[in-house]
Amino acid sequence: MNNYKLTIQYDGTDFAGWQMQKNANTIQKSIADAVQILLKEEINLIGSGRTDAGVHAWGQVANFKNEQNIELSKFRYSLNSILSKSINIKKIESVNESFHARFDAKKRSYIYLIAKEQSPFYFKYSYLHSNITKYDINELNKLSSILLGEHDFTSFARKNTETKNKICNIYNIQWRETKDFVFFFVEANRFLHGMVKTLVGTILQTGLKNYDKQTLQNILKAKEREAAGKAFPSKGLFLFKVRY
Repeated sequence: MNNYKLTIQYDGTDFAGWQMQKNANTIQKSIADAVQILLKEEINLIGSGRTDAGVHAWGQVANFKNEQNIELSKFRYSLNSILSKSINIKKIESVNESFHARFDAKKRSYIYLIAKEQSPFYFKYSYLHSNITKYDINELNKLSSILLGEHDFTSFARKNTETKNKICNIYNIQWRETKDFVFFFVEANRFLHGMVKTLVGTILQTGLKNYDKQTLQNILKAKEREAAGKAFPSKGLFLFKVRY
């Protein structure tokens, strides 16, 4: 049995997220349907993880198994010609039959993009926060550092999530600034639904309170979604990379 690994980019604006859903336009379904057209049979497309409605991806990873021998470059070209222009198969490769896009992933990273000024070119892929220039990036980094390591992130997850285990291990978390943008980067072994958007909102809210680390620690300890800040919109969020 052949096993094929896909590296995928997508603009999530017009999609209901990655995960297949009834009567909804999703990334997973779009790609699976396109592959089925080419192979003339259904496939089980496994993603490295879900992205919510409106969230984008620079490096989503998925795999599917099939008995047909695929000419990779030709198949990638054909697949991209069928797919919406909002989705691009950046790479397709043959991998070991045991490879599993979700279970074999060791680290996942996200970037949240905040625009300092309004622009029609930034609107779909960043969140406009005109007050972001009032924040001290160095202080935001010091504040965020207390989230490094293994913690229960219940306070940062959607309240109705089905995931019982809320423990995640954050390996890297940082803020960076350019002339036009502020970038939030976070890398962990796993993420809960809505977690990154809530991290952004909560850290910035805490920054308004003199960058009080104790406030952030109390939010973690509370294990209640109501304790954390408002989640930022999906459009500024990108699944950046999945490491194996």
